[in-house]
Amino acid sequence: MTSIGAVHYVYLLGVAAIILSMILRANVVVPAILATFAVALTFSGSLIGATISIFNGSLVAAKELFSIFLVIALMTSLLNALRALGADQRMVQPFRRVMTNGHVAFFVLAAMTYVISLFFWPTPAVPLVAATLLPAAIVAGLPALGAAVAIAIAGQGMALSSDYVIRVAPGISARAAGIPELAGVVADKALVLSLVTGAVALTLGYLSIRRSIARPSERHLVAWQSGATLGESLAEQREEIAPNIGSFDKSVIALQAAEEGTKAPASSWTNRMAILTPIVFGALILFMLAPKVIPGLTELKGGDAAALVGGTAALLMLVATFAADGPKAMHSSADHIIDGLVFSFRAMGTVLPIAGFFFLGAAEFSGAILGLPSATRGPDLLFEVIRAMEHLIPHSPTVVAFAVMIVGMITGIDGSGFAGLPLTGALAGALGPVAGIEPTTLAAVGQMGAVWTGGGTLIAWSSLIAVAGFARVPVLDAVRILFLPVVAGLVASTIVAVVLW
Repeated sequence: MTSIGAVHYVYLLGVAAIILSMILRANVVVPAILATFAVALTFSGSLIGATISIFNGSLVAAKELFSIFLVIALMTSLLNALRALGADQRMVQPFRRVMTNGHVAFFVLAAMTYVISLFFWPTPAVPLVAATLLPAAIVAGLPALGAAVAIAIAGQGMALSSDYVIRVAPGISARAAGIPELAGVVADKALVLSLVTGAVALTLGYLSIRRSIARPSERHLVAWQSGATLGESLAEQREEIAPNIGSFDKSVIALQAAEEGTKAPASSWTNRMAILTPIVFGALILFMLAPKVIPGLTELKGGDAAALVGGTAALLMLVATFAADGPKAMHSSADHIIDGLVFSFRAMGTVLPIAGFFFLGAAEFSGAILGLPSATRGPDLLFEVIRAMEHLIPHSPTVVAFAVMIVGMITGIDGSGFAGLPLTGALAGALGPVAGIEPTTLAAVGQMGAVWTGGGTLIAWSSLIAVAGFARVPVLDAVRILFLPVVAGLVASTIVAVVLW
């Protein structure tokens, strides 16, 4: 049995402090920085070395995760360019004609939210869907609460938990698990689990609001629009649910994206880009999936898939920007990229010190964080603790999978969704060999728990508050109606993970 010392106990106290902060809805950056300092000080006994380790932790995390930040920035810059051209709204307008009744409207809203959120993330995608399709869904007879359920499950739940296109979540999970080369495998498993969770949640969510669907009528829209204004609804709910959150909180970022709205069409290229963009990304998805179904084709390795998505987004952004601005595009394209980087760091910047602390628990990164010589292997803190406690851990894949899923849900209580991924990923890498289950499977399961909970389906102070604001429904009502469908979906997907893999 591996022996553990003081530095291991300090590391475990740091993990406990971070989890407790999440449960108490406090930002975990402060405990992550202090825990990194405490671990480094205990390990080296040097105050200077421990102080340097705080910087090194975030630096190592930035080196590992910057590709993720860049993909988010480029995808956001593309969406901004499409918005300036008016092509974003034009892409979804044809689906308004399909919503002939409230039942169809529920699933059309879910499908469109899922597709757009898969490529652009829910935070900027939800305002587009809400502004363009939500009024038509209301006219079709879908109650506003039903619309909020469909948008939240499909966007903040299904699309964000798999994050299959942009691959932020699978990248963080795989790196924390010490298997960055298997990020694609984590992404594939997360996609399957997200679809299982979403299918269960959407079905139960639909059944819970089915009886309140009315006959199509313009009166529904008049009654809905006569309620509180968007600005009042958002401001009131934010003040009631989360009055003391910081400017980098995910719910604040979502509210700002919601309040920005979309711009009117500005070019004859509007229709062309509205057609070209989904065709290009549809072809990209087929290209990424083809090696999985056609033997002999070369599969993209490591971060190549995310890089391909980012490069494609940059090229499409240039086309849209030149179409909208002509000669001014030389300047406005740079502005779009800057805006994308700002959004990226606002959405993900706080992950760096958190990831730095959990990377400190893996030998692959701990040496660089602690300032050890390059040829010296760093301590494997989390894995050594797991090995020391191996006799206490049930050797049951089912028990361990549900434990990691629950830990993920606990970390999601802070309302960010992604802040807990370094922990669930690290646990997946450490517990997988002990429990006889692949770390990629555990990483995907933990990702489901963290993102579905904190990403915007179960926590009122998450970006769900923006969805509720658009739908003009109380955010706590949305949480209540979403709770059972989402939890049932997470249980089902965890069982599927154990059975399949």
